[in-house]
Amino acid sequence: MAGTVEQKLAAQGITLPEPASPVANYVGFVRTGNLLFVSGQICFNAEGKLIAKGKCGAGVTVEQGTAAARGCAINVLAQIKAALGDLDKVVRVVRLGGFINSAPDFLDGPKVMNGASDLMVLAFGDKGRHARTTVGVASLPADAAVEVEGVFEVA
Repeated sequence: MAGTVEQKLAAQGITLPEPASPVANYVGFVRTGNLLFVSGQICFNAEGKLIAKGKCGAGVTVEQGTAAARGCAINVLAQIKAALGDLDKVVRVVRLGGFINSAPDFLDGPKVMNGASDLMVLAFGDKGRHARTTVGVASLPADAAVEVEGVFEVA
C-alpha cells in the first residue's frame, strides 16, 4: 500500500519510475544521520527518454524546461523511495539544486526550476518548501535540458 505522499502523487497521475542507476563512480543517494542527499537526476521520463533535450533559450522553451525540471523532481523522489522505502519518511525538503542547460543569454532558469519546486510542494505541502539554487550551465549529461539534486531531512 502506497503512503500518503505517493497517494497524493497518484491522484495527480504521477507514478514513480525505477530509479536510474549511476553512470559513473557515485551513488544515487547518501544518508548521514537524518539527512538524505540525492545525486543529480536528469530529466528522463519513465521510458528512459529525455523530456527535453538541448539548451533552454535556444530550442527548449521555458515551458518545456519546466516540464523537464518536474521530471527531474519525480526522479529525485524515486531515489528517495529507494533509500527509505516510503516517501512519508521525509520530514522536510531542505534544499534543491537545479542545473539548467542554458543559452548564454537565457535568464529564466528560476522559472524553469519552479517545475521541480512546485512538485515538492505538491507532494509534501509546507514540508516541501525549501532553499534553492539555480545555475545556468553550458552542458549536461546526454544534452539534458535540466538536472536536479536535493537534500532532505528524513525520519
